[in-house]
Amino acid sequence: MNKTYSFLTKKVAIAAVCGLTFLSACDVTRLPETSISDETFWRSEADLKAAANYLYTFLPAFNNEDNWSDDATGLTVSNISDGTRLAPATDGNYSTPYRLIRAANNIVEKAPRASLAAAIQDRYVGEARFFRAMGYYDLLRKYGSVPLVLKTLTDESAELKEPAATRDQVIEQIYQDLDFAASKLPTPTVLGTADYGRISNTGALAFKARVALFEGTRAKFHKYGDPNKHLTLAYNAAKAVIDSKQHDLYTGGYFNLFQYAGEGRANRENIIVRQYGVSQTDRVVTHTYFRGTVENGNLNPTKSLIDSYLMKDGLPTSKSPLYTAPTTTVEVYQNRDTRMSDTYMKRGDSWIATFPVFNVPSLVFAKTGFTFRKYSDINDWNNQASTMDYMILRYAEVLLIYAEARFELDEKISDADLELSLNRTRARGGLPKLTNEFVTKNGLNMRDEIRRERRVELAQESHRYWDLNRWKMAETEMPKPILGNYFFKTEFGTTVQVNLTPDNYIQVQAASFRKFDPAKDYLWPLPINELALNPSLKQNPGW
Repeated sequence: MNKTYSFLTKKVAIAAVCGLTFLSACDVTRLPETSISDETFWRSEADLKAAANYLYTFLPAFNNEDNWSDDATGLTVSNISDGTRLAPATDGNYSTPYRLIRAANNIVEKAPRASLAAAIQDRYVGEARFFRAMGYYDLLRKYGSVPLVLKTLTDESAELKEPAATRDQVIEQIYQDLDFAASKLPTPTVLGTADYGRISNTGALAFKARVALFEGTRAKFHKYGDPNKHLTLAYNAAKAVIDSKQHDLYTGGYFNLFQYAGEGRANRENIIVRQYGVSQTDRVVTHTYFRGTVENGNLNPTKSLIDSYLMKDGLPTSKSPLYTAPTTTVEVYQNRDTRMSDTYMKRGDSWIATFPVFNVPSLVFAKTGFTFRKYSDINDWNNQASTMDYMILRYAEVLLIYAEARFELDEKISDADLELSLNRTRARGGLPKLTNEFVTKNGLNMRDEIRRERRVELAQESHRYWDLNRWKMAETEMPKPILGNYFFKTEFGTTVQVNLTPDNYIQVQAASFRKFDPAKDYLWPLPINELALNPSLKQNPGW
């Protein structure tokens, strides 16, 4: 394994980051900003870069958030997906984004102290404003209206007692920050290999497309605000990334996209990634996602997700003449979208050091009888540590944003726009092109097919819960039972007790144990302690 890394994995940069970690971990709305500056800091580009490096430690990491949705389940059922959670006293989902926002505000305020050319100063302020936008987007998705803090605070700051900003105010600030970042940050080409991993101008544009699609479709289906305003922004931002020619789909195979082979500047599909260590002998930062989450059964795909994959003729199993009921676990993947075999383990795949070749899922861990395959690596399992990067936003998502935004603006999409966007991702799954004629001829629904392609292409990448939220489909899909594979008795055996449906599918959780209350569950509960600290904050409805 030979990895060339930029700032995030160079030990000197990590040391600089560690020098910033005495920033308090407490909530930004309560404690004073602990200054990282003194009379000798904030004077050089190295100072600004070191401060900005700290922000990258807040990038999303490997997780099991798909367990919140109908795409996956773990060894234990998520209290988010089954509707049993209660309002917490404290919650890192609320406080951590504010830690990031405070650190970003610190840079925005203090960068002007450095005697640097405006372009250099603006670059690091651009990074800071990107991360501030990222923090507020995280809060907006979960909580809706939240306090809008755009400066560092002290214990005496009046802002500590102010009510939350409106949803419109928060989203507008996010757009302003991302527009600034997009106008000031370098292109991926300018960043090159040396600065690969830093946020680029296309990173800011792609993230804006993601934010605007979320808000536009959520406004449309939850019936508030001006959906087309946001959908237009999403479409334009996605088109700007496409027109930049800075990115393209990876041509080394869908499975390899999520392996070491797909890492680095050479893979132009990468837009925003979280980088890990250089190698197993130079472990700067590592993770155990494959061994600790996938192989251990803490993230298992569901029948609902599996069923979303098309047959190779581009039709769902319910319509395709190619479909016959499988009689073995391997036959589940036959004549299907090839991304299915790349995303889920099947007999013959490389597995773990103690069982080098995969056979059938162990129902002790793989409760659904299915196992994810992305980011799997037998050597990482054996080493109990991986330096494989986590892909946060990639070009395929931009193409799918373009298609969905275009369709939702007018509830129609041209074949030319499908060809520019969604058909490119379908092609690497070996599927025929989606056209208006194909949809009509086969009794399909264009919106459903656009959403299906998104679900399949981005499976195991923490999108599904938020997609159900913005489409206002969670109240329909979440209360359904969690089902798994057909119980192939000769393969799965009888040593593990499993619940089966009348038609012999594994049932992990019955519908009677699942609920989603549309009156409250589309927003998360604010932590109770935050309400006590600031009486002007109001709890979200129903909590």
